[in-house]
Amino acid sequence: MTVAYLIRHGESELNRGGVFRGTVDVPLNEHGRLQAEALGRALAKTRLDAVFSSPLARAFDTAHAVALPHRREVCIDKAFGNINLGEWQGKPKAQVARDYPEEWRLWTSNPERLLVPGGESVGEVRERAWRRLAALVTGECRGQRIAIVTHRTVIKAVLGAVLGLDRDYFWKFYLDPASYTVVMHSDEAGFYLYQMNVTTVIPPSAMEVF
Repeated sequence: MTVAYLIRHGESELNRGGVFRGTVDVPLNEHGRLQAEALGRALAKTRLDAVFSSPLARAFDTAHAVALPHRREVCIDKAFGNINLGEWQGKPKAQVARDYPEEWRLWTSNPERLLVPGGESVGEVRERAWRRLAALVTGECRGQRIAIVTHRTVIKAVLGAVLGLDRDYFWKFYLDPASYTVVMHSDEAGFYLYQMNVTTVIPPSAMEVF
């Protein structure tokens, strides 16, 4: 049995401000650092054989807090990097809704069908992250317990693959900052979802439904 903890990074100021992040490299804010530290304490007694992270600072710093009690190095893996949101990155969601009304309608209803100008689709994120996760649990990390610190979109895309959902699934999942979701893999059963959106601190207000 291989166990993977899919961890959403802690809060950043762009999360709090309702701004599209994408691949913008924004750090954790003070609340996010406290969330990461609480997450690290919560997982300190859970065996972790390896810790992987998106290249972005908000994920890496969360991963460092998780890895520290286990004395593990954080392995940066581009396959778990956030979605590239092209022209939307760094823009407030209210501005995007005004300037891109048709694309915004898709984002709030069927983001699986959306391609932001200059960006990456949810399907492309799913393909790279799912392929890498499958390679880890059947290859170098087979039989281990691993943590992957990444982003909301990446985790949602992976969950879609785990559950065999091809469309209209993105907004069916809610993931708090600094929460973890557990998927397991066995040779007999393949992947299955074990736990979802486990929080170790009082979750912040639901400020980013979209």
